[in-house]
Amino acid sequence: MERNLIRRFYVDALSVKVFADRKAMGAEAAADCGRAIRKVLERQGICRMIFAAAPSQNELLAGLLRAEGIDWPRIHAFHMDEYVGLPDEAAQRFGVFLRDRLFGKLPFGKVEYLAPREKMDARAIADETERYAALIREAPIDIVCLGIGENGHIAFNDPGVADFNDPAWVKEVELDGECRLQQVHDGCFPDLDGVPQKALSLTIPALMSGGRLFCVVPGATKAKAARDMLKGPISEQCPASVLRRHHDCTLYLDADSAGERL
Repeated sequence: MERNLIRRFYVDALSVKVFADRKAMGAEAAADCGRAIRKVLERQGICRMIFAAAPSQNELLAGLLRAEGIDWPRIHAFHMDEYVGLPDEAAQRFGVFLRDRLFGKLPFGKVEYLAPREKMDARAIADETERYAALIREAPIDIVCLGIGENGHIAFNDPGVADFNDPAWVKEVELDGECRLQQVHDGCFPDLDGVPQKALSLTIPALMSGGRLFCVVPGATKAKAARDMLKGPISEQCPASVLRRHHDCTLYLDADSAGERL
């Protein structure tokens, strides 16, 4: 039963659910995702999943920790981006974020970390993107859990970087100012100077390859991005708008992110 669901509608192929508050939104996203995981495991041996790492995903991740009936040793996990230039154990690293909140708390069968080291030359970065892309491409991705940024990005595919037809599946990207500022707004860094300027990111084709997508977007700071995503054109200027083309994606909003114009 969908708790505190305000309304549900579709924009193109995208299913949108709006909830009264962030807690209800996260709980329902986790319940839906848990059902999808169990269905995948009923029909095949392994479920391959990609996760986003951001405070916006906290309720979803917490809900998955409590989910029942999931055979976690049959799940292979990936994450969708990572900063370049941070120490291996920096709290801001997305691999560390997910390890502390999810990967290290459940008996996953396999966790594949996107792992740029603190100091890497161009060749080492290219090798890492090729290594991780090969792992992603080994077999179909069944489920992707993602969010969107204040500038409409998915993973670190910012406007100006996003390419709906990108030939790469993982690449090095330059982060735009709005994207870096969001990391300060999220409390991940004390100021803009501390936010890395580069990252490795799965590309839009890699994310769109997932069989089922769960996109969780809470908070008033995401209201403009959600509106642009749903009401604007499908354009690389709002990368998240491409989710309207996916055959099985659900967007979860709370009252704050939905705002008054959706």
